[in-house]
Amino acid sequence: MTSKQRVQVGDTSTVFWAEEPHDLESALPDLFGEPPRDDPNRGTDALKALYAAVQTGKFTLGDAQARFHVLGLAPNAARIAIRFWETAPAMDLAQRIQQHFEDLRIAHAAREPEHLSLFRLLAACAVQGKADNIPPNLGGEIMRAILEGLPYPASWLNAAVQRCRAEQEVTYPRAAAIKASLNRMIRHCNRIQPHQEREFLAMLDTANPNPAYRLGRLFAVLEKIQEESSPGVNATIRDRYYGAASSTPVSVFTTLLRLKNHHLGKLHKGRAVQMERLIGEIMEGLADFPRQLGLRDQGRFAIGYYHQRQALYTKPETATETAD
Repeated sequence: MTSKQRVQVGDTSTVFWAEEPHDLESALPDLFGEPPRDDPNRGTDALKALYAAVQTGKFTLGDAQARFHVLGLAPNAARIAIRFWETAPAMDLAQRIQQHFEDLRIAHAAREPEHLSLFRLLAACAVQGKADNIPPNLGGEIMRAILEGLPYPASWLNAAVQRCRAEQEVTYPRAAAIKASLNRMIRHCNRIQPHQEREFLAMLDTANPNPAYRLGRLFAVLEKIQEESSPGVNATIRDRYYGAASSTPVSVFTTLLRLKNHHLGKLHKGRAVQMERLIGEIMEGLADFPRQLGLRDQGRFAIGYYHQRQALYTKPETATETAD
């Protein structure tokens, strides 16, 4: 019989219990596990209940200060290794878990789910999206970061950025993982030396001055212009240039801006002027095109690209319901 107080993420088995019957005991599997097919909204419902408990300062069942224990176990040769052990008041853990979902919160299409399970996030960053290709320690390291309020492991950001480049696609789960990783990193650095960098918003931030973020926005606009000028095109600039644009911008953007003039000539005059203005607004904050972008800047590029795409193609849907 499967325990209801256990979640399996990668090779790490997370078990949890409270010193008295408690809402969190039933909530954690729904928050971190994959929703059952017969109840796909279970994770979203659990997320709303978590936000409500943090906002009101009390749970439906169990005291806010009740001690809650979480233990992470994983196989190690012929033995069991303890990956992490956390014990804290239930409300403290609830607040840390809420912060995790706040860090993940990002604009998305209406058809996409509000709640992102940890398994889905990990699978989106694995080769071919297969569970077997999830790095063995990653799930446990992320869970520990959530429960202890620490920065996420750098390997998660690396995996998400690598998949975006390999597949030439910034998906909703990957964008959420990159935003969450960068924001925790930024928050940690700002505690040491304040005001170093602004955190990324859930949706497009036209005031964000970061060059890599602006380059990602620019790439999305250039792709949109191409798609509108050549409907049904088999391969867009994303399919051919995303990897190079996000890592060695100087080698790509001069060519893309030259191609843009050809594509704009095919658009209605009003639309062409609108897109030219948008390009001008984005490039106003760019001094030049960098020769190379490191891993973190490739993540910033991905977020800028994803945000601008959402603004151009869809009406953004964010987690405002859970925040209310």
